[in-house]
Amino acid sequence: MIANNRAELVEYCLNQKVEVLNFHYCGWDGRLKTLNFVIRDKEHLENILEAGERVDGSSLFPFIEAGKSDLYVIPRYRTAFRNPFEDVPTVDVLCSFFNRDGEPFESSSQYILSKASKSLYERTGLKMQAMGELEYYVIAPEDPLYPVADQKGYHESAPFNKFTDLRVEAMRLITAAGGEVKYGHSEVGNFTKDGNIYEQNEIEFTPVDIEKAADQLVIAKWIMQQLAYQYGVTITFDPKLAIGKAGSGMHVHCKFTRDGESVMAKNGELTDTAKKAIAGFMDTGTSLPAWGNPSRNSFERLVPNQEAPTSLCWSYSNRSALVRVPLGWINREDMAAKANPGEKVLNKDFSGKQTFEWRASDATADIYLLMAALCCAARHGLECENALDIAEKTYVGLGVNIHSKDNASIKDALEQLPASCEKSAEELQKDRSIYSENGVFPDALIDYQIKYLKSI
Repeated sequence: MIANNRAELVEYCLNQKVEVLNFHYCGWDGRLKTLNFVIRDKEHLENILEAGERVDGSSLFPFIEAGKSDLYVIPRYRTAFRNPFEDVPTVDVLCSFFNRDGEPFESSSQYILSKASKSLYERTGLKMQAMGELEYYVIAPEDPLYPVADQKGYHESAPFNKFTDLRVEAMRLITAAGGEVKYGHSEVGNFTKDGNIYEQNEIEFTPVDIEKAADQLVIAKWIMQQLAYQYGVTITFDPKLAIGKAGSGMHVHCKFTRDGESVMAKNGELTDTAKKAIAGFMDTGTSLPAWGNPSRNSFERLVPNQEAPTSLCWSYSNRSALVRVPLGWINREDMAAKANPGEKVLNKDFSGKQTFEWRASDATADIYLLMAALCCAARHGLECENALDIAEKTYVGLGVNIHSKDNASIKDALEQLPASCEKSAEELQKDRSIYSENGVFPDALIDYQIKYLKSI
């Protein structure tokens, strides 16, 4: 973060002799758009930051008519960051959309997420944090040196992993832009085809406020694609490149806090609050793909009996489940002291790290809409009277592989994810009140999303 407010941003730009200011905002396709300004003087800079600018909404959102298309884009000062790709000093900032009356544009995905977060807090007293895992493939001419066996690339080091440098450079630039990166590593997927190597990697973030989580994922994708262009390679977030090869998801870890303290675990156990939120994901599980998997290739990845989850269930440390509760440091064992004899035992509580992970979504989603939908699902579970019953019925034991033939009876008893965009649209229609409740998702946008999913 380079500024908390407008005055600090103006001061930074003047002190750093910033010459260019870029506005960024996401249209309906979820990609970052750009409006460039060359700063003439302090008065010009202040005017840009105070008034924003107008854009053609009909070119950004397909449901806006050309006859009433103007929208304002207004910068959100806290999101400003130094552009790492420009030779001249340049600052970029994310913007919000406003209509001609000066009110937030109801169908803006960023505003929908803001409403979802506010609704959750007002109704439950909880704030939601999230973090994404960006899985992606790098595509480049094949390098015959230090090959890796097909689909055996998990956590390989260079030189077996060919694009470690690109990944680490992306992490560095994302961090400089305000993203809170947890780590990066190579992933399972790697294969060769038509003289090219396809290498899967992942960058994972730490849990932050859900609105910031969406912002940093959008910026991260933009940085990674810019960097790949400079390297002369292709980065793709396509959920399924080839049959029989690992697909790329965008798993989302979720965490809930009250008054700044985690409510996820207590006395070494997952809390009822966490289980109720998971139950919300189970109860809306068939409609969430309408927001998190909005492409045909999404459902090529979500195929039964492969690693991607298809059954509505949750479990501990189980990657075949739709919601996984990962290791959460809740046993208070000082493993660092055990690994390093002679170190003082700290008996430190790390249980605040506990999250649970939604594993179905992928990066073809509009990230703001996906995060908003997950927020609505959590709110639904937290308010649902029989949430703990739902959680109990959808729980599968530790080590139970849903995809195994030996567990066919368990799988048959569970509800399944929809198998296509059209089916996810039908499920969205059934659950639409969960998303539209409290005015979060506009009915007109839900109608458009249903129509869109049925058309592709």
